[in-house]
Amino acid sequence: MSERQNSSSSSSRTEERSPTDEGTFSGNDGEFFRCLEEFIEQEKRYLKCPEEGPHELRYVIYRHVFNKVIGRATAYKRLLLAIKTEYDDVIRSLQRMEDEARTALRTVAASKSHSTSLMTCQRRAAHMRERICVLQRETAELQEEMKRQKLSEGQRTWIPGLTVAESEDHEALDRHLKHLESQRAALLDWKSHCVPLEVKAELDAKLQAAEDHKDQLSSKNRRLKVLYKLLSLLSDRLSSWEDDKQQVSLEELLESTVENFRQTSGMDDDARNIDAKLFEHEEPTGFDESKLLEDYLDRFIELFDSAQYEEAALLAARSPRGVLRNLDTMEMFKGVKAPPGSVPPVFLFFQALLITVPAGGELPAVLSLQLVHCFLQRGVMQLVTHAVSNNKLSFSEDLGDLLTEHAQKNPRVADVCLALATIVYEACGMDRKTALSMCRRGLIHSAANFMDHCEELTAEDCMWVLCLSPSLSLLQLLTAPQQGRAAILSVGVACSTLLSDPQQQQLSLQLLDSLVSRGRGVLEEAILQDSSSSVDLWTNVASLCSELNRADLSRAVLSVLLGQSGTSVLSPDLEGARLMEHVFF
Repeated sequence: MSERQNSSSSSSRTEERSPTDEGTFSGNDGEFFRCLEEFIEQEKRYLKCPEEGPHELRYVIYRHVFNKVIGRATAYKRLLLAIKTEYDDVIRSLQRMEDEARTALRTVAASKSHSTSLMTCQRRAAHMRERICVLQRETAELQEEMKRQKLSEGQRTWIPGLTVAESEDHEALDRHLKHLESQRAALLDWKSHCVPLEVKAELDAKLQAAEDHKDQLSSKNRRLKVLYKLLSLLSDRLSSWEDDKQQVSLEELLESTVENFRQTSGMDDDARNIDAKLFEHEEPTGFDESKLLEDYLDRFIELFDSAQYEEAALLAARSPRGVLRNLDTMEMFKGVKAPPGSVPPVFLFFQALLITVPAGGELPAVLSLQLVHCFLQRGVMQLVTHAVSNNKLSFSEDLGDLLTEHAQKNPRVADVCLALATIVYEACGMDRKTALSMCRRGLIHSAANFMDHCEELTAEDCMWVLCLSPSLSLLQLLTAPQQGRAAILSVGVACSTLLSDPQQQQLSLQLLDSLVSRGRGVLEEAILQDSSSSVDLWTNVASLCSELNRADLSRAVLSVLLGQSGTSVLSPDLEGARLMEHVFF
C-alpha cells in the first residue's frame, strides 16, 4: 500500500509540473519531440524512477507524454485516443491482476497451496506478456504513422504546381517564375481595360433610369392606343346617333358605348380602367373649351327647368373641370321642392356626386358635410358608410362631430356612426375625440391602448375623455402602471380632479373602494408609486372623502401617509419634501 501511495503522489506531482512545461512545446515537430525527450528524462530524474525494469512512475510519465502527442495530432487523433484507451485498460487490468495476485499469494501462503496460485500467476503473467507484445507492435505502427504524418506536413510547404523534385531544381523554379510573371502581366493588362466601380454604378443607374422611362412610355403608348380605339368607336356611334335623329340621350349613348368597349376588350387592363371621367383630361382648350362649357351649362339649365332633376344632377356631377360640383348648384337643387312622395332633388344631386366621384377623389369639405347631413336625414346609412370607407369625402372635425351628434340622437345606428366618426377623427389627427368615440362604442381597452401609444395626448386630454365617458374600467386602465412605465394618469391627480367635480365624485370613490377592497397593501403601493402627486394632494383627497361621508376612505389614505417613517412623510419630489405632522394637529 505504501508503494501505491508513493506512486500516486508521484503521479500527482508529475501532473502538477506538466503545465509549467506547456510553453516549451512549440515550433516544428522535430523540436516538439526533442522537448518531449528532455521532459521524459527530467521527470525520471525528478521522480527518481529506476533506469531498468517496469515501474508505475515510468508508466505515468509516458502516459502524460502520450497525451501531449495526441493533443498535437490532427488527422489521427481519434485513432491515438482509441489506442491510449486500450493501453490504459490493459495497464489497469495488469494492476488489478497484480493486486489479485498479491491477495492470492497471501491466501496461498495462509493455506499453504502455493502451487495452484503460482500456476495461476504464471498463466496470467504469460497472458500479460502477450498483451505487452501486442501493445509494443501497435506502438511501432503508431510511430511509423507519425513519421508519415510528419512527412506529409513537410510536403505542404512545397510550391503549388511543382513536384518535390521540381521544387529543388533551379531551372524548373526559373521556368515557373517566368510563367507566373507572364500571368501577372496578363492580369495587369486586363486590369488596364477595366473601369472603376463608381463608373459602373453610374452606368447601371443610367440604364435603370432609361428602362423606367421606357416602361412609362410603353404604358402611355398602350393607353393612347386604347383611347384611340375608343374615340374611333365613339365617332362612329355619334355619326349613327345623328342619323337616327337622336332617339336616345347623349349621356346614355356615351355610357353604353364605353361599357360595350370594356366588355369587348376582354382582359385588357387599360380598357377595363376606362371610366366616365376619362375624357375630362383630354378635353380641348381655348375657344373650344369655352364653347363646350357653354353648351354643357345650357344643357344643364334645360334639364333643370324641365324638372328632369335626376338627369340634371348626373350632368352636374360629371361636369367638365367640376364647374357644377359646388355650393351654388347644391343651393339650386335645395331650393326646389319635390312633389309629395318623391325624392328631394338635393338628395339626387348628392347621390350623383357620390356615384361619379372615384375612390380617393375627395369632395370639398363643405360639400362633404352637406352630403353626409342630407344622407343622415334620409336615413341611408349605407351611402354614408360607402362614402367614408372609400375616401370620397374630405374629412374634417365638423364631419366627425356631425356623425357623433347623430349617434347620440339615434341609438339604433349609434355604433355605425361612432365607428365612422372614429375613422374621421383619426384621419384629422383629433386624438382625444378618437379615443372618446372608442369609449362610447364600449371599446374601453382599445381606447386605453390608443391613449397609451399616442404621444400627443396629455393628461388633461385623458381626463377630458374620462369626464365625457365615465367608466371605472377606463379609469383603472389609465391609472395602472404600464409594464415598467408610469401610468397614463396619476392616481392622486385623477381622484382629486374627479372629487372636485360633483358629477364625477362617485367614479373617484369607486376607484378608491376598488383599491381598498384588494387590501391595504394595494392602496399603499398605488400612493407610493404615484410620483406625480404630492402629499398635500393626497391630503386633499382624504379631506374630500371625509366631506362626502366616506370617513373609511379618508382614514385609509391618511394611515398610508402616516405609515411612512412614523409621522414624517416625504414627497416623491425631493425638492418638495415636507413633514406631515400639521395634517393631524
